[in-house]
Amino acid sequence: MIRLAAMFVALAGLLAAAPAQAQGRDPILVTQVSQDTIRVRQGFTGTELLVFGAILDPRGGRSEWDYDIVVILRGPSEAIELREKDRLEWLGIWVNAESAAFRSVPSFFALASSRPVDTLVDPQTAAIYELGLDYLQLSPTGSIDPEKQVRFTSGLVDLKQRQQLFQQHEEGVSITEGVLYQARIPIPSNVVVGRYTAETLAIREGRVIASGTSQIEVKKEGFERVVADEAQDHGLFYGLFAVGLSVFMGWAAGRLYALV
Repeated sequence: MIRLAAMFVALAGLLAAAPAQAQGRDPILVTQVSQDTIRVRQGFTGTELLVFGAILDPRGGRSEWDYDIVVILRGPSEAIELREKDRLEWLGIWVNAESAAFRSVPSFFALASSRPVDTLVDPQTAAIYELGLDYLQLSPTGSIDPEKQVRFTSGLVDLKQRQQLFQQHEEGVSITEGVLYQARIPIPSNVVVGRYTAETLAIREGRVIASGTSQIEVKKEGFERVVADEAQDHGLFYGLFAVGLSVFMGWAAGRLYALV
């Protein structure tokens, strides 16, 4: 409720200041998010982020044009090495085969749009703004032939989609009276901590004419934060402790089984 009230105050301020900006033709895009901090605690099962705002005419009030909205939520980038598995029939086992490395993979990527992206912009504009999973710039490293690159890129995107870390919700943005818009983006339980950016784009006649961004912090709290901090700050001791705990649990389970 507090954020909604702040949103209305911001809209009122923009409307009051609109006459001074009447010379512009592009709209004013107001953006807001339902929460700027997502706390990952024990038992966290995911949440939903609401991205909302308004499209205002610089002369005040509702714009005389109809616009489409695209919302992109992106997590911190990370380097990933992807490996294919190959089955050795004569041994009946799977082994690592070819691999490919990517140096700039978003840990989370979700797009929501008021209409399918391919009806809003041309492929070149979609590639510039990375409007969709087909236009992500994952930055593969090393020499890799085009066929192999397509195969590994498709495999990576498919893997992230099955983990719910890559999403595309076409017609996932609702626009009310040509002014207010909102998009609901599900955040899975396996989300990576870090700073996320929610970017909103206003599109008209195949051109991006206004944009706005909001920042969201995903952080761990409680026991999860202690474990994460120890793993990062004392990696060697954390690894030895984890191995020791696994050995002890295996030994204890074996003793209990023998007693039964």
